Amino acid sequence: MNGKRKILSRYADKSIITFTVNLFNSMKRILLLMFILTQLFSGKAQKDPFSKYPVYSGNDLGITYSPQRSVFKIWAPTARAAELRLYHTGTGPQLAVIVPMVKSKNGTWVTTVFTDQNNKFYTFRVNINGVWSDEITDPYVKATGVNGKRGAVIDHPATNPVNWENDRSPVLQHPTDAVIYELHVRDASIHESSGIKHKGKFLGLTETGTRNPAGQSTGLDHIKELGVTHVHLLPSFDYNSVDESNPDAKYNWGYDPLNYNVPEGSYATNPYDGAVRIKEFKQMVQAFHQQGIGVIMDVVYNHTALTEKSNFNQLVPGYYYRQDKTGKFSNATACGNETASERPMFRKFMLESLLYWVKEYHIDGFRFDLMGVHDIETMNLISGELHKIKPDILLYGEGWTAGVSPLPDAVRAIKANASKLKGIAVFSDDIRDGIKGSVFEHADKGFASGKKGMEQSIKSGITASCPHPQVDYEKVNYSKSAWAASPAQTVSYCECHDNHVLVDKLAISAKEASPEQREQMQRLALSIVLTSQGISFIHAGTEFMRSKKGVENSYESPDSINAIDWRLKADHLDFYKYIQSLIAIRRFHAAFRLQTADAIKEGIRFEENLPEGVVVYRIITKGDGHSSFRVCLNGTADIVDIQTEGNWNTLLRDNRVLFPYPEIKQPEGKMQLAPFSCTILSR
Repeated sequence: MNGKRKILSRYADKSIITFTVNLFNSMKRILLLMFILTQLFSGKAQKDPFSKYPVYSGNDLGITYSPQRSVFKIWAPTARAAELRLYHTGTGPQLAVIVPMVKSKNGTWVTTVFTDQNNKFYTFRVNINGVWSDEITDPYVKATGVNGKRGAVIDHPATNPVNWENDRSPVLQHPTDAVIYELHVRDASIHESSGIKHKGKFLGLTETGTRNPAGQSTGLDHIKELGVTHVHLLPSFDYNSVDESNPDAKYNWGYDPLNYNVPEGSYATNPYDGAVRIKEFKQMVQAFHQQGIGVIMDVVYNHTALTEKSNFNQLVPGYYYRQDKTGKFSNATACGNETASERPMFRKFMLESLLYWVKEYHIDGFRFDLMGVHDIETMNLISGELHKIKPDILLYGEGWTAGVSPLPDAVRAIKANASKLKGIAVFSDDIRDGIKGSVFEHADKGFASGKKGMEQSIKSGITASCPHPQVDYEKVNYSKSAWAASPAQTVSYCECHDNHVLVDKLAISAKEASPEQREQMQRLALSIVLTSQGISFIHAGTEFMRSKKGVENSYESPDSINAIDWRLKADHLDFYKYIQSLIAIRRFHAAFRLQTADAIKEGIRFEENLPEGVVVYRIITKGDGHSSFRVCLNGTADIVDIQTEGNWNTLLRDNRVLFPYPEIKQPEGKMQLAPFSCTILSR
């Protein structure tokens, strides 16, 4: 205003003053209009127009098939027109017919075809603001042709394997009873040493009697023999990065979703036939269930492979994704977009998709990629509905994001909010990096590789991030307070598909150590995971020291890096038997899988006045055949002396298994702990 006064004072002519004032007022109106328009199209204002979109409550989006008729329905509330395009094949130009769709209630478009469309293919197009979209599949599509470009009309009951109606999941009494084995479908069988016929396929995991060159079990038999309760499959829905017509040309983990409700075609023996991948996926699930093993799917609802051109965005531009303050797609996933789980129709999609996998494919659990992108309300709704139909379903996810989200932290499913989640667990990066060192600093060591000062992080992990009076949270590496309300909310692990596998991490961070010393470090690391409270989780191949040749994130590395070399089982047979026995000890003794935070608080006592790098604790339980366990962890390169009161049975001594022969005694007095070792005593 002071500047304006100085300008006006230069002029005596009233008309000039009037003109100037009018000009200024006009500029104010223009600026106000620009501000309104900016707010209208900014990320901050996006919620208002999207919140006015109609919400469809029916459960029949996609296709409803019978031999007499097929009903096609999509949700596209801003479209002016929509059409169904029918094809005889999943690829090529053989268009059969274009069928106009009719606008129906709550933003839907629908059409019915009164002839048997079984084994036909289809796409949709919508017209928004006078512009036709590309041909796309509907987000709800449940079968496709090759590479997911066209939907397939399938008689789903006809895809059921023999005796599918009698398929039963193994019963999990409590989430902490789970021992999870993370596996990539292709990795499991593609190596020549697997002895598996259907290499890289769903069917490869149905084969029994497979052997490596040394005659030891591989694949499904190996997983059963190892003793885990669940196999966690890396993304096995239809993803974008691998050409299904030539699956050997390019590798990927599959964290780039294309069609969420369709099995991945590169893992099928015939990706062109929409029914084959469905049947073979079911056969795989059935085979695991017959061995008493549950199946967990890795799901990636936090982002899509495509953004502007995704089927979501072409049907309803902008709605399914969050926007930043400039109106651009926000990117908390570091993959180009992040989905908006808080918006009713994407919340609905997530829930119905997960219910479909449970009901149609008998899935036993889900791991949520970058779960911190999703809102708490949606995750709790999902958990509630899934637990209604499958009370022992396992749900867990990553309690973080890969970038900043416009959704406030207070309402997102991040680790700090784990106690607000119901029936959902979160990965503990505290114990992960406490054991092996930071995943972001390759040379950083952890407790198992000799780094001092990590004892409180290990204690926090042992107690499954539940409150415990003997844990000094100020000294825990990441979390400065307990964040889990129960041990069932914590996934205890030290490696997964992300970052270096344990063998390679230790080779980098403890390169001065001998191979023999690093093997003891790995034994100690996995001993901590498998004796800590919470839900145990291990990465496939760690049980026989699998390496990825130093590659940190092998998401698109070739088979030469990712394939599981089953010869390693023979090379490290003693190591394998050690991990197998640790799993047996965990599953046999309930003390290592307590069910409540109070049980942990009351039952676990850490011994004090120990050297740096050493953690010793007792678990006092009622029942279980034993009243007390003593777990001794030496994360140093030195032999450490500790005192022992009374006589103890020895289950495991210095990374060597004595279980199940508890008659071997540890007498009262001084006991020595070997470098980088775990010892477990009982009485």
